[in-house]
Amino acid sequence: MNRLVLSRRTALFALAAGFAGGLRPAAVLAAPTAIRVAKDPGCGCCGAWIEIIEADGFAATIDLLDYDALQAHKIASGIPENLASCHTGHVEGYAIEGHVPPADIRRLLAARPDAVGLSVPGMPHGSPGMGPETEREAYIVYLIRRDGSAEVFTTYDAA
Repeated sequence: MNRLVLSRRTALFALAAGFAGGLRPAAVLAAPTAIRVAKDPGCGCCGAWIEIIEADGFAATIDLLDYDALQAHKIASGIPENLASCHTGHVEGYAIEGHVPPADIRRLLAARPDAVGLSVPGMPHGSPGMGPETEREAYIVYLIRRDGSAEVFTTYDAA
């Protein structure tokens, strides 16, 4: 019969390895935040934005919609026409319209305001997915209220 004999060094190493394994950062242990994105099949900037949010820990599911279906989706999501952009995401009950930076989505999810969601109207150069941030034009992220009104959530100065 074989008997397992542990030296003090082996026991300490095993204990240290087990302890260290339990010290993973919370971000590694947390599941990615699910976001569902509706976009036009031919839009490349939407794909670039999705890559950016996925790199920030979001798990994207993509719905490809033709122009008319995408516009109807925006209306059904509570996006006013003057705040529309190219793609619409949904995360934890909020609509995310256009090239909203991941940090603003995280801030929205932490604050949990009574709102439809966030929007970056149009497609400002240098917003996430729209070219280099070093060449960014000034833009505003709006919080869309349930009555259709909007207020400034974040401002980004030109680079």
